[in-house]
Amino acid sequence: MTTPTPTPTAITPPQDPQRWKALAVLAAGLAMIVLDGTIVGVALPTIMGALHLDLTDAQWVNSIYSVVFAALLLTAGRVGDRVGRRTTFVVGVLAFLVGSLLAATATSVTPLIWSRVVQGVGGALILPSTLSTVSSTFRGRDRAAAFGVWGAVMSGSAALGPLLGGWLTETFSWPWIFWVNVPIGLAVVAGTLLWVPQTRGRPAARGVDVDGLLTSGIGFGLVVFALIEGSTLGWWAPAQRFTVAGWSWPAGAPVSVVPVALVVGLLFVGLFVLWERHRARVRRDALLDLSVFGYPTFSWGNLTAGAVAVGEFALVLVLPLYLVNVAGLSTMGTGLVLAAMALGAFASGAAARHVAARLGAPTVVVVGLLLELVGVLAVALVVGARSAVPLLVLPLVVYGVGLGLASAQLTSTVLADLPTDLSGQGSATQSTVRQLGAALGSALGGSALAAGLAAAVPARLGEVVGLPPATADRLVSRTVDSAGGLLAGLRAQGEHGPLGPLTGPVVEAVASGAAAATRTALLVAAGALLLGLAGALRVRREAGRRSSTDAAEVGGAARPRH
Repeated sequence: MTTPTPTPTAITPPQDPQRWKALAVLAAGLAMIVLDGTIVGVALPTIMGALHLDLTDAQWVNSIYSVVFAALLLTAGRVGDRVGRRTTFVVGVLAFLVGSLLAATATSVTPLIWSRVVQGVGGALILPSTLSTVSSTFRGRDRAAAFGVWGAVMSGSAALGPLLGGWLTETFSWPWIFWVNVPIGLAVVAGTLLWVPQTRGRPAARGVDVDGLLTSGIGFGLVVFALIEGSTLGWWAPAQRFTVAGWSWPAGAPVSVVPVALVVGLLFVGLFVLWERHRARVRRDALLDLSVFGYPTFSWGNLTAGAVAVGEFALVLVLPLYLVNVAGLSTMGTGLVLAAMALGAFASGAAARHVAARLGAPTVVVVGLLLELVGVLAVALVVGARSAVPLLVLPLVVYGVGLGLASAQLTSTVLADLPTDLSGQGSATQSTVRQLGAALGSALGGSALAAGLAAAVPARLGEVVGLPPATADRLVSRTVDSAGGLLAGLRAQGEHGPLGPLTGPVVEAVASGAAAATRTALLVAAGALLLGLAGALRVRREAGRRSSTDAAEVGGAARPRH
């Protein structure tokens, strides 16, 4: 593939003297929205009990934020290029605060999901504004350092979310995972008005790409809907009736709504790509400038970024449910175990720039992906009905180190070849891919967990002597719906509960099945990371080819000609 030639700039303006203060403010805003993507995971078991959610509801609470985030990121990036990135950033922070207030006061699943939608809108306005502002404000060695800080905050905040969520939930109550955003957001707004410069992208072409927004939003939304609802509504044959806005898909239909939604969603994604090509040909404003994919490092780097997000968010959804429900830890204990990821991510993210100076950023990304893959596979081997929880800490540290290395250097690697006037489009595209990966990770992780529970728990309960089949069926249904949450109740009841002396064997059987289902979901996460590793190897290859070409051109220019 031929790499497009960047457009040269005639004049390089001086760098903003307040740029490092601006970076601190942008990093705080970024940390706030990234934390919110993972802080909910560790509190989910508590929220499920408090608001009476089933596993599908919990997946939506966890995923809808990323779905809306991803659907609007490209539009938000273009809005920031047009009206100013600082303006977009401030509006996004304020919208995010409104969503946080609504979430903290929610008393049922519906308002909680809608509040997460509002948070997703705010996050979509914030994230591309931070990355494109950094790209426009910093240059040279400072730019590489700023990208390193941005990547370290991205990975470290995601890993820190479970610890903060566990502490807030156990020390106060679950609404505090949203209340905490209020003082942070207000401080970010004040710092933005003081230090963050107003920047814009290249002049926009004619028109507004409304059709691109609709086709991308519908397409990606339907794909995620199908992945989340497949285990509940049936992957092929309808498992139950589906109703939305007064319209119903009957349980007696020849096929479930899920495969239909998946096919229609993929068709809309295809229409979105075709439409964006058409907009580019007629020289009208396009939501996605497909020319950025003419840069091989950008294309393969986005594959890697999406796969990393899939693996990370599948892990963050599934592991807290295992630690609380199967291992019997408190939310604070769960947060402390998952803090091992944050410890590794922050340490390696801070050191990644220095390692990259010696090995090269693409190589650091490859090493990071390898460590992530090893960490997840080790966690999958350790989880069990009676596993010693401390054994999870070391593989999670390894995973966190890999996450910090990969995320901190992936951003600069992906955007390295893009010209400055495409930085806004490139950062928005990469952020969209990450958020789509986050939504898909939660959906795939939850679906794999539900499928694993439906397969493993009946087999384990079938080994319990004297358990009536009807009772076993009810236990399986409750286990799948609660993602193993009924274990706490069974343990508390003991032999005084309705199962009597069968309670102990039933708890052992359900815990064993839930552990097996967790392993299944973790292997799905490992598969995503393996795909990301393949992409990272290709990025390193393309970056090496580019460096060789540049060196040859410089050498050729230096040799005297006769």
